[in-house]
Amino acid sequence: MPRSLSSLPFRLLLASTALAFGGYALLLPVVPLWVARGGSGEFGAGLTTGVLMAVTVGTQLLVPALLRRVGHRPVLVAGSLLLGLPTPLLALTADLGPVLGISALRGIGFGMATVAGSALVAELVEPSAHGRASARYGYAVGLPQLLFLPAGVAVVDALGFTGVFLLAGVTPVAGALVVAFVRGPRRAVPPPGAGGAGHPRERRRRLPAAPVLAMLGCSTAQGGVITFAPLAVPGATVAVPAALFATALGALLGRGVAGTLTDRTGRPGTLLPVGTLCAAVGLLGVLAAPWASGLLVAGALVVGAGFGLVQNDAMVALFAAAGPLHYGAASAAWNIAYDAGTGLGATGLGAIAEPFGFAAAFGATAAVLLLLTPAVRRRSA
Repeated sequence: MPRSLSSLPFRLLLASTALAFGGYALLLPVVPLWVARGGSGEFGAGLTTGVLMAVTVGTQLLVPALLRRVGHRPVLVAGSLLLGLPTPLLALTADLGPVLGISALRGIGFGMATVAGSALVAELVEPSAHGRASARYGYAVGLPQLLFLPAGVAVVDALGFTGVFLLAGVTPVAGALVVAFVRGPRRAVPPPGAGGAGHPRERRRRLPAAPVLAMLGCSTAQGGVITFAPLAVPGATVAVPAALFATALGALLGRGVAGTLTDRTGRPGTLLPVGTLCAAVGLLGVLAAPWASGLLVAGALVVGAGFGLVQNDAMVALFAAAGPLHYGAASAAWNIAYDAGTGLGATGLGAIAEPFGFAAAFGATAAVLLLLTPAVRRRSA
């Protein structure tokens, strides 16, 4: 089987990923709105996303073992189906309890799909092209979010909640059908001659801390910007949507640059301190947004670009450290750091902002990133 960026299996993986993340992104702003209109209030609205992400992270911890036992493609198919099939049931009720149950099912599917999908990137493409492959995978993840996150509420106005729930359910199921044509490895197979071929855990390598720390720090920063930019600058009706768009766009640009540089140098991990420093500088711009709303857009773009550099470089560094037998473990570590940091950005910055203000919240996060930069640099070296 060819293992190149132009191979059919890799292209099909990208198509499946875009479909799954399209359904995921479309509902992120819609489900909270649905339960809020049903009378659950702001806490209930936030709880729907909280449950989704908590179950996602819990599932991601278990997926590497599942990949070894079942294989990449079945796990990705099952995850995409669990993400999509329960979604139309949301139209039956806006009561918080059933919606949280459906969100939990979707979180299981999302956790399975994210870990299996990014692990397949490493399996389907040769290591010398992992940087560019990870960048293209990042495009398949990021472009649907770039399009559908801002469009979710507008689509509700056009199609109604039922139409959105049907659309968001169909797209991951279509992604599962695409995966059926991906001819990839069924499970990780030890190289010939390796001792203890039946026990890959005996040869598990310790994953480096630097990529995980950088991912946690930068995803916390981005999660805080996405969550609190509308509240931090409430009167900036143009700058806030532009900043949210700029954050996603910056991440895509950062991933593309990192993918090319990492493959060219063959030294994954060297861009991690550059990314954390960029994210810290961008947060300083966001911090100054109440005095000049244009700085919000510029700062958000730089935060996104720094996170994009870290996302790509961290993924390739973890794959290189884990080795082919444990791409699933590397994928899980990367995804958990991403999702846990996003949740921390929403909850942790909120805990600081409520008593001390948004300037303190963004400033504290920038300070943490500045302190994290030399630590990440030392660990990467």
